[in-house]
Formats: sequence, structure tokens, C-alpha cells
Amino acid sequence: MSADQRKPEELLAARTRNIPRGVLTAHPIVIDRAAGAHIWDTNGRRYLDFVGGIGVINVGHNHPRVVAAVQEQLKRITHTAFQVAAYEPYIALAERLNKLVGKGAAYKTALFTTGAEAVENAVKIARGFTNRPGIISFRGGFHGRTLLGVTLTGFAQPYKQNFGPFAPEIFHTAYPDSYRGVSSDDAIAALEEVFATEIAPDRVAAIIIEPVQGDGGFLQAPVEFMRALRDITLRHGIVLIADEIQTGFGRTGKMFGFEHSGIQPDLVTVAKSLAGGFPLSALVGKAEIMDAPTPGGLGGTYGGNAVACAAALAVLDAFEQDGLVERAAALGTKLSTALDALKAKHVDIGVVRGVGFMRAIEFISDAATKKPDADRAHQVMERARERGLLVIKCGVHRNIVRFLAPIILSDEDLDEAMCILADALDADKVSAAA
Repeated sequence: MSADQRKPEELLAARTRNIPRGVLTAHPIVIDRAAGAHIWDTNGRRYLDFVGGIGVINVGHNHPRVVAAVQEQLKRITHTAFQVAAYEPYIALAERLNKLVGKGAAYKTALFTTGAEAVENAVKIARGFTNRPGIISFRGGFHGRTLLGVTLTGFAQPYKQNFGPFAPEIFHTAYPDSYRGVSSDDAIAALEEVFATEIAPDRVAAIIIEPVQGDGGFLQAPVEFMRALRDITLRHGIVLIADEIQTGFGRTGKMFGFEHSGIQPDLVTVAKSLAGGFPLSALVGKAEIMDAPTPGGLGGTYGGNAVACAAALAVLDAFEQDGLVERAAALGTKLSTALDALKAKHVDIGVVRGVGFMRAIEFISDAATKKPDADRAHQVMERARERGLLVIKCGVHRNIVRFLAPIILSDEDLDEAMCILADALDADKVSAAA
């Protein structure tokens, strides 16, 4: 019996038998097709998709520009490996990313397959450029599931588990969080303490930061913190890496999250929504830094795959021609207003946070102590799915529900989603009372 003839429960049972439990699936459904901001399961039920492949589908599922570009590229070439012979889509995409990130300065781009690869290569290049070993990242940050990515990630569970020992010369410091009482000044003081007690700044190759922490809970680094961090890295000759894998391509209401603070990073990692659902990542950086490795030091068999590059070029066309960054900003304002209204009615929503169309709500069980309530977040996620809205959790304590809907979302779909969310919140109250 072929997979598409099996019932959902049969497919889910086969999933359990054949796929390791470590590969978590948030929702017990099997998807059949998708379009725009909607997906349908194998029972034919429609869902509003506010996960977007975990921030991958900013332009929506099966965007017509992307589909057309991929179909055309499939007729020409699917793969050679760029290390063997160059092809135009890779070069054209590098040119466009350099202009977007570099804003007229000399930048270069290397293409890879996953966000973790982009991060790993950023670290390699920073170390090669500075001839220093140390890398500083932030508690609550997420930078991938490879050994180095997990080491950089500021979570204990589920990412680190018993997977160590981890990569050496990685140090973690505090990320600003006004809700938890960590100011920009506090975070800068914590960084200076790392310099004083763990690694001197002249031994630090790079500091890597998400301008808005993704899996860590949609915490946005304040403007003053980002500017102070840029000043510190320039003073000590440290490479500043902006991890824009989740924040990039319009999600925050600007093309990239770092633009909110007006700084210019040395290296920028992008992936997720770069190619509209196709596996592609990029490291974009200042030319003199990117040229630090000698020939042969960078690459990857599938890095910059021709079909994925064609998809990415179509994604950039959509942003340039369809006003998607402006749309994200407008949707973000509307979503924030709706979430603030829900917070006013539910004392267990401790805070609404985020920027642009990258928003989240944090659940707490006690307003005085702000104790994280992961169970409540999970209940809301489950009840929302039962009503036709897909969301997922995030945060170090998994007590935050995040919203990553495609930015081609209609106002009507956003209104429907907020009605479902309101009903899910009220249903949990009734359930708890019962």
C-alpha cells in the first residue's frame, strides 16, 4: 500500500516505528498539501499555518514566483557542485545578497545548505581572519543542531542532553530581557565579566548574536545594546556575527533584524526563508573577512544548489516587487494589537513580545514571581490546532507560543486566527475550571 493511500493514524504509527523519537513532531497530523498561509491534512482539513515551517515560508507555501523559477531551473541543471563548475544562479544570488546586506560596501557571499552550516562557516572564517580561538554567544540563543551549533546554543534541554563533550573555546553571556529584569547595562556588564574572568577580549574571534532570539523566546536586543556591542567588538577587533536565520527576510518589519539598530555586522548568516522552502543558507560578510580562508577551505556538496538558488532569486523578486517588507510591518502592528487585547483578558499571559511580524506570548502561572508555565503554553497550542490554527512553542522553559505566519497573510486570515486563539485561551480556562 502506498503512503498516500494510508489513513493518517496508519501513517503516524509508521512514523513511530520508523523514525527515532528524538525527531519531534509538534502536531499529530499528516500534511497533504499547502498554498499561501493554509495547509491541508490527509483528511482534507484546512489549517491556518502560523508556524510557516518554523519561519521558512515568509513568502507563503508554493509561491507562484518560486514555483515558476524552480520549474524552469529543473529543465536546465539541478546539480554540479559549485566546487566543480560555477553556474549563474549561485553568482546572481551572491550579487544580490551582497547588495542587500552590504549596502554598497564590499561584501562577499558563500552558499551552503542549512543554517547550522552557515553558522559553522562564520565561526571558521572569524577564527581564520583573527587567528583567535574564542567565540562568545548568548544564553537563550539558538544556532543549530550540529556539535558546534549546539555548543553555541544557550539551552540545556533538549538540545545538549548527553551529547557532549562539546566544542571548546565557546563562552556564554547574558542576553537583555527587560521582563526578567536584565537591562542592556546588565548584559554589557555580564559581557565585561566574561572578558575579565573567562577569556580576554584579544583572544575572542567573534561574538554571535540573534538580533531577536528565535527559539529563545522572541526577545529583541534593544537598540542601545546592539550599538554598545558593535562598539565593543570594533574596539577589540572582534568579528560581530548577526544570526539572521529566523529574523531575516522581512520577518521583523525590516529586511534584516540588525537594521532596527542601525549597526552593520561583519558577518551575517541567513537561511530559512531565503529560498521559500528549499534548503539553502548563506554567509554574507565583509570581503576582507570572507577572503581569509585559502582556496578549498569553504564549500559543501549541496551548498548553493542550483534549484534552491533559483528559488531564492524568486523570493528576492517577491520582496522587491510585491512590498512584502512593508506588509510584514503592517501585519505586525495588527498582530501586536490583537495579542495585547488578549493579554488584557488573561492574567496568565505575562508579556507580549517581539517586533514586526515576529511576535509571541509568554505564559506564567504567577504574576508576582513570573514563574514560567509550559503546560499552559502546550494546552493553548493543542486547543488552537483542534480549532484549525497551527502554532508552536519556544523559550528556554517552553512556556512561550510564537507566531510565524507567512507575510503574504490576508487581514481576514489574521482575524480568523486571532478569533481561534481567543477561543483556545477561553477553552483552556473552562477546561481548567472543570
